[in-house]
Amino acid sequence: MWLINLLTSSIGKKVIMSLTGLFLCSFLLIHLLGNLQLLSSDGTAFNEYAKFMTTFTPIKIVSYGLYASILLHAVLGIALWSQNKKAKGSNYAVKTSKNTTFAGRNMALLGSIMFVFIVWHMGTFWAAMKFRLEPDTATGMVDLYAEVAGAFSYLWVVVLYVISMVVIALHLHHGFQSAFQTLGLNHKKYTPLIKGLGTGFSVLIAIGFSIIPIWMYIQSIS
Repeated sequence: MWLINLLTSSIGKKVIMSLTGLFLCSFLLIHLLGNLQLLSSDGTAFNEYAKFMTTFTPIKIVSYGLYASILLHAVLGIALWSQNKKAKGSNYAVKTSKNTTFAGRNMALLGSIMFVFIVWHMGTFWAAMKFRLEPDTATGMVDLYAEVAGAFSYLWVVVLYVISMVVIALHLHHGFQSAFQTLGLNHKKYTPLIKGLGTGFSVLIAIGFSIIPIWMYIQSIS
């Protein structure tokens, strides 16, 4: 009963959104550190990393929590957007909309673009790892590096990927500090630090992930 009340109340939705959002932030950082191995010359390090991430049992268990968090975050985001839209005619809604940033006013749109990107990303690379690519009989590894390199040899893919990273940065920049505020962890002494960390984190994620396709595209045409 308490879980149903939590999921149906406005504050409950926001708390779960904050917790799942912060969990996804931690995943993004770990995912970036692993993907930076794509910058290596032959791709062996990345293929070893991909094998570890898909065969190590604790990681596989956490991955199910990741998938659930993405879906829950998206569903609750849509529910909150719909709820706020219904209240749009109130004076409160008008006043708050004037005092928020572009990202704050368009979190639903940014989140929807991100969700489409995640579906494309998983359909392109995760599905290849799981279903399309055959593992090498000697090493047990699949050549996911070649799959990624092939995708990033197309300029339009690189451009769309980088644009998606900008969208993610905007979403993170607002969402990071909003999560702390929702959880009641904001304080006039620490809020500037939280905002600074949010800005730095969003920029780091966007630049870090964007470097990879840009570098691989340059390598493919050189």
